[in-house]
Amino acid sequence: MSRCPICRRSDREISAGPGVCLNCVRSQPEEALRWAEAAHARSRSAFGLPEKFPQQADGAACTLCANRCRIPEGGLGYCGVRKNRGGCLSGVSARMGNLSWYHDPLPTNCVAGHVCAAETGSGYPQFAHRPGPEIGYTNLAVFFRACNFNCLFCQNWHFRNDAVSYRPVSVEALVADVDDRTACICYFGGDPTPQLPFSLEASRRARAQQPDRILRICWETNGAMHPQLLDEMLELAVSSGGCIKFDLKAWDPTLHRVLTGVSNESTLANFARAAAWISRRPMPPVITASTLMVPGYIDEHEIRGIARFIAALSPEIPYSLLAFHPQFRMADLPATSKALAERCRAAAGEAGLRQVRIGNMYLLK
Repeated sequence: MSRCPICRRSDREISAGPGVCLNCVRSQPEEALRWAEAAHARSRSAFGLPEKFPQQADGAACTLCANRCRIPEGGLGYCGVRKNRGGCLSGVSARMGNLSWYHDPLPTNCVAGHVCAAETGSGYPQFAHRPGPEIGYTNLAVFFRACNFNCLFCQNWHFRNDAVSYRPVSVEALVADVDDRTACICYFGGDPTPQLPFSLEASRRARAQQPDRILRICWETNGAMHPQLLDEMLELAVSSGGCIKFDLKAWDPTLHRVLTGVSNESTLANFARAAAWISRRPMPPVITASTLMVPGYIDEHEIRGIARFIAALSPEIPYSLLAFHPQFRMADLPATSKALAERCRAAAGEAGLRQVRIGNMYLLK
């Protein structure tokens, strides 16, 4: 149980991670951000990551994501894998990256599994090997060890141990592991955004090897990439039968910054941009959305705001509500309760969405 330093209230659903309670985030946003920014700085310095977005006036400009870092000589971008060496950006590139991968048998625990071709056969025979689950095939699951957000509730936070010090992996090595049973490639992390040039290059090479085969390309992302890169991702996803899975972490802009260290403005703008592509390939869905139900912070009010935003673009966009498991700087919170999950699902439905599901139900308490 933690105590909010602003209102002095104690509660089991106040985390020492951000250090402030949801009520103060909403009622005293500037004060809440002050406390949260200090918490983010501490969480990042422990891994040798920049505490804030570098904004050196004469630094090397990185435009891959909305953070728009200007990296000082010898320094790192916020993601920890983009570097300024001699005035030029180095580190990860379209040829080399900080990543790992494995073959995951299909159907797998995908956030979009309930609507994707691998599990449902949607798009058969053009985009799926079978009219049902693609048993016998695999997903090449590619994990990028970097992120342009700093989620205090990160469910895969261990990548931070390798974000700064790593042995680069070539794009050729990844593409060589695409075999005749690989039905899809899914990029996640961390987040793919800091290494999008690598994933785009790998995807194009893999599809060019056998242009007539089924090989879906998917990304799971916070959605805060440069819009031009998003368009390139959408081209590959649409043509291959894949999708882009947006993680919409919070609706309230202050709460989003408190929890992730970053604004949600670019994410929401990019999601709306991607929604314009739905008509190009209605099935299987081009985009999906998900939100982690973090106790004490992501409640039905947040879900309702996100759901209304999605429904205004298209009520048919699939939306997954994910159960939270205590992790990273918010390991002091309980897991998502069944009661919260049901309230959130009801709120999303009332907001106009027609395809709402609760994921990771085994984690609910």
